[in-house]
Amino acid sequence: MKRLLLLLTLIPTILCAQNSISGVFTPAEQFTYAFLYRATPTGSDYINRAQLADDGSFSITLNENATPGIYKIVYALPPEENNFDFIYDGKESVKFTFDLDKGLEFTHSNENKLWASYMKSMDLVNRTLSNFYTQESTDKKAYLDIIKTMSDTQKAYEDSSKGTLASQFIKANTPYIPQQFEDLSTYSKNLKHTYLDHVDFGSPVLQSSDFLIDRVLAFIFGMTVNTNNDTYKKDVDHLMSTIGDGNIEIKTILFEMIWRRFKETDNPELANYVADNHLLELSKKVNYDALTEQLIVYKNNTIGNTAANFDLAITKDGNTVSTTLHDLDLSSKYLLVFWSSTCGHCLDELPKLKTLMANSNDVKVIAFGMEDDDPTNWQKVIADYPDFIHVLGLGAARAGGDPTDLSKWNNAVVNQYGVSSTPSFFLLDKNKTIIAKPYDVEALEAILK
Repeated sequence: MKRLLLLLTLIPTILCAQNSISGVFTPAEQFTYAFLYRATPTGSDYINRAQLADDGSFSITLNENATPGIYKIVYALPPEENNFDFIYDGKESVKFTFDLDKGLEFTHSNENKLWASYMKSMDLVNRTLSNFYTQESTDKKAYLDIIKTMSDTQKAYEDSSKGTLASQFIKANTPYIPQQFEDLSTYSKNLKHTYLDHVDFGSPVLQSSDFLIDRVLAFIFGMTVNTNNDTYKKDVDHLMSTIGDGNIEIKTILFEMIWRRFKETDNPELANYVADNHLLELSKKVNYDALTEQLIVYKNNTIGNTAANFDLAITKDGNTVSTTLHDLDLSSKYLLVFWSSTCGHCLDELPKLKTLMANSNDVKVIAFGMEDDDPTNWQKVIADYPDFIHVLGLGAARAGGDPTDLSKWNNAVVNQYGVSSTPSFFLLDKNKTIIAKPYDVEALEAILK
């Protein structure tokens, strides 16, 4: 009877048992907090945080209604670079260790251990195949044995992962499996051609993880040596056709990522190709107004386009004359520099620019001063640069923001040129066409030579 009563008292505890996310970070002194998020296809929802103990350990108890899916741990700043995903199946707690040198290892969670084991197994097979090609072997039997191991490994993990969230990742990662011996060139081409064949871009689980981003980045940027722009364009178009209709939001996220990569690597031809053929239409459909504006501003300020016009004033025959950038006819080239009197780097570059311009008679400098609301410092600085054409660009309040918060970055001309840092340089020809966008005065000097 007593044993029965004990069991009855335990039933509510068992039914209400809550799972947790716990781990140990090493070295402990390098970490302070662990932040837990639930990942979604378009972002992430904050769940909770925990301060790490002296030994680097932490534990966060999940609400009993926590839904299965992809979760994320953020462990340092910036968060977009210091995080990792994991699977929570709603049935068991997740435990892991994270070492800055050794990486991530799950110590409790069948789903995550299964996925990690699969990746290690496939990596081993791929290394064996890579060694085969590196040694330029022609042993077809050995080759087919490697391929059979690859096929058997994939099938074994697909079978063992049935009914799990991990199965979606395992199926999406299905490798290309040749049916006969292929030389390295043929294998590489077929590998890339089939690289996205098994990816379900409509899966909310895959959309919520980093898998799609990693897969797409590898496909576009990591699978071809000496890729030219024509190849990039074909790959971008192939990606769009592979994803197919629908999935507009995930397509927007992926193509924005590709656009930014081309932008960061200073490939405006490809960045504008992505925007013109795919991303601009997507951003309009999902009402990403800020992204739409960025795409347009970036294209308008690409080398070869006419610089945006704005009002300015020049001194002529001792008189101040109002005119515009486009109406200037003073030189064969113009250097438009956006700077600020509160920018230390700007104050280092302007004297260098003054020295360089003393020996460049065919370039006229237009210095656009970006100031929040007080021009006092700007007026003091420009006194040292009498040969420059000076334009004062005061800040304005942001739409819907504090009307007293006047930011120099919220200026119509600054926004037209897409200026995100100071100093920023635009070299224009006689017709005000953008012919170069040097990073600094040293780069400008190289261009002028």
